[in-house]
This record gives sequence, structure tokens and C-alpha cells, in this order.
Amino acid sequence: MTSSPRLHSQNWNAAGYATNAHFVPALGQPVLDLLEPQAGERILDLGCGDGVLTEKLIALGAEVVAIDNSSDMIAAARRRGLDASIMDARALTFESEFDAVFSNAVLHWIKNDPDAPVTGAFRALRTGGRFVGEMGGHACVGAITVALVATLERRGIRDAASWIPWYFPTVDDYEIRLRRAGFVPHSVQLIPRPTPLPTGMRGWLETFANPFCAALPQSERSGFLDEVTAILKPVLCDAEGRWTADYTRLRALRPSKPDFLRFVSRGELYPTRRDHHHITRGWFKLR
Repeated sequence: MTSSPRLHSQNWNAAGYATNAHFVPALGQPVLDLLEPQAGERILDLGCGDGVLTEKLIALGAEVVAIDNSSDMIAAARRRGLDASIMDARALTFESEFDAVFSNAVLHWIKNDPDAPVTGAFRALRTGGRFVGEMGGHACVGAITVALVATLERRGIRDAASWIPWYFPTVDDYEIRLRRAGFVPHSVQLIPRPTPLPTGMRGWLETFANPFCAALPQSERSGFLDEVTAILKPVLCDAEGRWTADYTRLRALRPSKPDFLRFVSRGELYPTRRDHHHITRGWFKLR
């Protein structure tokens, strides 16, 4: 069997997400704490999902605008009474509107253009604004990914690795992207975080692995997920039947939008006392 390797978008189901992946917003609390939201601040929640963390930002007194590209997730967020809109993170329309941009467990899904949401976040921030985000980092769910790809290959899918939907960057990779967008990174870290799965590996795969399933006919998908689960059981399931996913997180701690910028070697950006206006270098432009 062959199938055309191409990027497939993740299909989100808010009810399934709440059942199988409620740990995601729960484990995002430390990232929200690092944001240190202040009462009266205007904050963009970039990839709000069903709005669990958005609610917490509002409870702290912030004015929050929430966006996500999933209509089902936005509907769930709106049922919480949130200001939530469908918007592609690669095409943010905001301009110097926010004191902070917050993002949890979203940006690793934007494999085909990882620079776009970073550039959009920079543009959305007011001068001096900050960005705090966490996403999957290099080697995140490595064992799970190998099992998914190997099982596709056994089922006749050529170039099975091309069906991987995630972008899991190294620290160096993401620092370069932040600087290229105009940010001054304070800290970018990789954090190993083995993560218990409340509904086991099968529930996790049903929630997050549908881009791999898209490589196969509908009739084969359930058996495919069963096979992947069986492969992973010896390494990710303990003697009591408790599953743990091999997560690694990349955390960007308060990269800021500086008051003044200048170019140095290789086009990187750093703060300076001198103000340069209307500098253009290739596709990169400051106003």
C-alpha cells in the first residue's frame, strides 16, 4: 500500500480532549505562573483550546483575547463565556495591541511554518511586551513517534516519517527563530517531563495521532492504533497498567519586545540605545 505523504491537520474534538488530555492545561499552570499576569493587562492567548487556562488569566484580572483554529475548541471556550475567535496562528491580525502573549502546547503543531506565529506574536505586542510559551521540544514523544512511523511502514506506507505532524525544536533552533522575529530571549529551556496518561496510550493516540491515521483507509485505523499501543506497552506502561508518555517541553521564558533594535552579524537583533527606523534586510523589516 502507498499513500501520498503530505501534512495533515489535526482534527480536534473538545469532548475527547477534555476526557483524554485534561492534563495539558493542568500542566500548563507553571507556564501561566511564569507569565505573571497583572490586573488590567491585555493578553493574547495564542491557541486557547477549550479555554481552561484562559479562564485563569481572566480570574487574575487580565483582559484576554483568545484564539484557536479549531471551531470545536472555540465553541467550548465560548460556552465558558470567553472572548474567543477562530484564527490561524500563522496569520495573526493584531498590531501592537497586547502587553503579553501566552501560549501553551500549541506551537509544535505548526510544522509547515514555525516562524509565522512567532513573528505574529512579536507584531501583536506593544513595545516592552513579553511572550511566555511552552511547546513540545526536541525528542518529545520520541518513543511514540518511532512506534507510529514503524507501524505505518509495516503497513506499506512509503516515507512514513513525512506524516509526523509535529515540530519539536532544539533550544538553539528556537532561540534563532525568536531573535529573527525581533525578540530578545531571556531563557529558552528543554525540560524532560514524563507525563501520566489518564486514559492510557489508546486514549492519547485517539486524541493526538489522527494525522498518522490519515495515511490509512478508515477500515485499518483502529487496528493501527491497537498495534502501536501494543508496541509501546513494554516501555511506557508499568506493572500496574499505568501509562506515561515521554514528553519533553521547550519553554520560552519572557522573551521581550525591546524599545530599540539594531542589526549585528547574521541579522540577529539586540537592544541598543540607538533607534533605527525603516531598516530592511531581505524579508525582515522594522518600523
